[in-house]
Amino acid sequence: MSTNGGAPVMKRLKLESKSTANGKVKEEQDEYELEPSAFNPKYRVCPYLDTINRHLLDFDFEKLCSISLTRINVYACLVCGKYFQGRGTNTHAYTHSVSEAHHVFLNLQTLRFYCLPDNYEIIDSSLDDIKYVLNPTFEPKEIRQLDRSEPKYSRTVDGTLYLPGVVGLNNIKANDYCNVVLHALSHVGPLRDYFLREQNYAKIKRPPGDSIFNLVQRFGELMRKMWNPRNFKAHVSPHEMLQAVVLWSNKRFQITEQGDPIDFLSWFLHTLHRAMKGNKKPDSSIIYKIFLGEMKIYTRKIPPVELDDTQKSLLLATEEYQEKCEESNFLYLTCDLPPPPLFTDEFRENIIPQVNLYQLLAKFNGSTEKEYNTYKDNFLKRFEITRLPQYIILYIKRFTKNTFFLEKNPTIVNFPIKNVDFGDILSMKNKEQLKNTKYNLVANIVHDGEPKKGTYRAHILHKANGQWYEMQDLHVTEILPQMITLTESYIQIYERNNE
Repeated sequence: MSTNGGAPVMKRLKLESKSTANGKVKEEQDEYELEPSAFNPKYRVCPYLDTINRHLLDFDFEKLCSISLTRINVYACLVCGKYFQGRGTNTHAYTHSVSEAHHVFLNLQTLRFYCLPDNYEIIDSSLDDIKYVLNPTFEPKEIRQLDRSEPKYSRTVDGTLYLPGVVGLNNIKANDYCNVVLHALSHVGPLRDYFLREQNYAKIKRPPGDSIFNLVQRFGELMRKMWNPRNFKAHVSPHEMLQAVVLWSNKRFQITEQGDPIDFLSWFLHTLHRAMKGNKKPDSSIIYKIFLGEMKIYTRKIPPVELDDTQKSLLLATEEYQEKCEESNFLYLTCDLPPPPLFTDEFRENIIPQVNLYQLLAKFNGSTEKEYNTYKDNFLKRFEITRLPQYIILYIKRFTKNTFFLEKNPTIVNFPIKNVDFGDILSMKNKEQLKNTKYNLVANIVHDGEPKKGTYRAHILHKANGQWYEMQDLHVTEILPQMITLTESYIQIYERNNE
């Protein structure tokens, strides 16, 4: 009786132990599936991660396959830094992985890592720094702190210290005229803050096939790379950005030959405004919100010199010779330098002529008249500024073209770095409308050397630490503000002092 009755109990115990064993196996299987390993098809631990060479990684160049030159489905080899197309068998990336034994690749579009030729995805948090270098992102809180808190130096892969935002730009051949403009714009606070977050311009509606928007995206990418606190190197190459510039300016601005920064700046601001679907309204794009000012231009025609006084007075009474007024917008103000002296002094040395900034700005006070000649008519114009923008760009006209060649005016402009009062050139009525007319210098572009041949450099103010830096392509050095006023300034950017 006891033996027969014991059998079902034994069976039950066996079944229970079997079910618990099955449960354990299932739990172990679940754990195994979640746990990365070399044999797990879902999450593999890649044995080749130590072959990644961060010193050779450079994501500043155009994302195209180094063999087929296609832009579709491009992968970066993380061992040698070259770009290849595809991942399947017979693709360039696959062939490269087999022939060179380079196994870790990154898809430049999806930011996902793969091991080739085994063709499995690598999921590992130690690769996040590579993702961030390829596509840096900024939170609103981080952006707000850029100009407020004391800046922290960052360290590159090779141990060099650099300050985010104060990094050199690579001169590919003769693109220093573009580099100085990009340096200056990267320190215009509202413009930088807008482009550091891609979400700000990602929702702009544009027609299908509108590829001019690439210029906006490339400029945003460059801004984020220049302010990236986790860069692998202490300089950035504007290659992709300049490729877009060459394309959309119809080769007017080239990487291989020297150009004029004011032409580039003017074209670039107008093209960005147009690409972001801006119109004539002052707040239709971030460009107009920051840089757009308004002025009135008064024009009157001058009678020909060869006529006698009676004929002149008769002509001046006609409608054609009356003063006309038109309202106009401006993104920058052109300041004319007085002509340099022709003769040397008694010591047979050239006197370096100097002029005060306020003398140049007197052109815009509404009463100073300037003569303009065309091939058949002469005009007198005067300019009256009615609205000052948040940031004023001054272009100091140093180059004049005559019949034979281009001449450079070496006159030094004396200007204060802080509290330049633009209210002095406004009429009383306009001055009352504008509460604050004091401006501080934030960027200064200088031309050295002969016209058409010389080089450009930029002085920029890093607001967070109040330090001025001189940037000439890859060279970044600290500079005293007193030294800036001694240079041959070409373009200046002033910011309204809101303190």
